[in-house]
Amino acid sequence: MEIALAQELAWQNKLAKGFNTSEVPLEFCLLQGEVAEAFDAWRRQNDNLGEELADIAIFLLSLAEMTGVDLQEAIERKIAKNSARRYIPHPKTGIPVRADK
Repeated sequence: MEIALAQELAWQNKLAKGFNTSEVPLEFCLLQGEVAEAFDAWRRQNDNLGEELADIAIFLLSLAEMTGVDLQEAIERKIAKNSARRYIPHPKTGIPVRADK
């Protein structure tokens, strides 16, 4: 499924169920709660991690729709931007850091 279609389906579900469609701060808080639930599922090695990650995606898709963001286009642009960036290992930690900053 393409991201644009998933965004539309997530939005239509919110409308059909009467979920929040206008309070952006609330949606960010709900998204944060879903991230916490996914982390907890991972930490406890629960079988529902995939479902929790899907909840995150659905909330994110809905938030994009609420704010007028074409998430598919934004992700494609960001992936292209990230692929052009160069990273080098940090001299002390070895963790990759941007070389073009």
